[in-house]
Amino acid sequence: MALPGVKDCPISGDRLPLVVISHGRTGSFIGHHDISETLGDAGFIVAAINHPGDTSTDKSRSDDLSVMIERPTEIKLLIDFMVSASPVASKIDPERIGFFGFSRGGYTGLVLAGANPDWVNAIARCEGSPIHICEQLRNKESPANPLAHDPRIKAAVIADPLTFLFTAESFAAIKIPVQLWGSERGGDGVSPESERILATVDTCLPIEKIMPFDGMVCRLTSAER
Repeated sequence: MALPGVKDCPISGDRLPLVVISHGRTGSFIGHHDISETLGDAGFIVAAINHPGDTSTDKSRSDDLSVMIERPTEIKLLIDFMVSASPVASKIDPERIGFFGFSRGGYTGLVLAGANPDWVNAIARCEGSPIHICEQLRNKESPANPLAHDPRIKAAVIADPLTFLFTAESFAAIKIPVQLWGSERGGDGVSPESERILATVDTCLPIEKIMPFDGMVCRLTSAER
């Protein structure tokens, strides 16, 4: 894939907003380059990473629970780097940090915003499933401590989030604005029905719009109340 760009190009302006991006299962940091380019053209600084073991070139842990545990911490570390040690740190307004995530990246953003996976109830959703993550949950290999949250994130756009690790109560601590992008048919473990649990997120924005997204027709919506 060839993408247009200029290495080390000068950045105009100060106290610019930062958006961090988390890809889906076996994706990569360039997977949402179209969104990154649009945000960059609009004056945002954008940063994306590969989640180790769950990328298009490294699937070694894509079916392992450790990926779901570590993803939020990896984005938290990305923000740490961007605002303190990156070449553009002085240009970033630390009070204006946003998040975009797709599928497992959507799950990642919900956790960062304050959601807590319900490992016990997730076992029930795994009934009859042979996938390795479900085997690990049945073996009680889930962590005892909460996953990483990051209050520096002030708003999030969540696209087709993976929600099977959550219950309605999981979202009680989310207080930031959340915009949900839901595809018409879902896919890869995500369905329109599975996203309805987000009706309990009080800060979901009431937006409904048909738009193209990653080759699918998607609906920007909060769940109906």
